[in-house]
Amino acid sequence: MGSFSIWHWLIVLVIVVLVFGTKRLGNVGKDLGEAVKGFKKGIQDEDKKPTAQLPDETRRDSTTTTESQRDDERHPR
Repeated sequence: MGSFSIWHWLIVLVIVVLVFGTKRLGNVGKDLGEAVKGFKKGIQDEDKKPTAQLPDETRRDSTTTTESQRDDERHPR
């Protein structure tokens, strides 16, 4: 009684098709598939970005100063 049989799922499917229609369900399926593809692509792009950014982060501009350099300029030893 607690589990759903195949007949329960078929009745639910028929009701959903009657309410929304096949065209709308097709569009929802298409949109869901595109969203999953976009999500996977975003995850793959995110995995690639940190390795590409490592050289940029290690390289510092000569005009920028760090907090310790500013402290040394204010209070020479």
